[in-house]
Amino acid sequence: MPKLIVVTRDGTEQEIDGEAGLSVMEVIREAGIDELLALCGGCCSCATCHVHVDPEWASQLPSLSGDEDDLLDSSDHRVATSRLSCQLRFGRTLDGMRVTIAPED
Repeated sequence: MPKLIVVTRDGTEQEIDGEAGLSVMEVIREAGIDELLALCGGCCSCATCHVHVDPEWASQLPSLSGDEDDLLDSSDHRVATSRLSCQLRFGRTLDGMRVTIAPED
């Protein structure tokens, strides 16, 4: 099973197993990490699943959609590697990816 490395807001790093085909948001939530709110449930309409992707992985991800880009623009904590975790499909190609949960807006 592919692994996802998640850094929480307090700096704690956890390596979790992720089911291929789920979104990164779903993998994080299923691991019991509840600080990722994901209020819209993955519909790309709230930006409460904002993560910072480790730079070495950012170039391996699909491009931002216009909606995702617009939602991230509303965050005071957007960085060059910001993504909405609901928009990232997890699988073997992302095995070992590291993400940090962005501060809450």
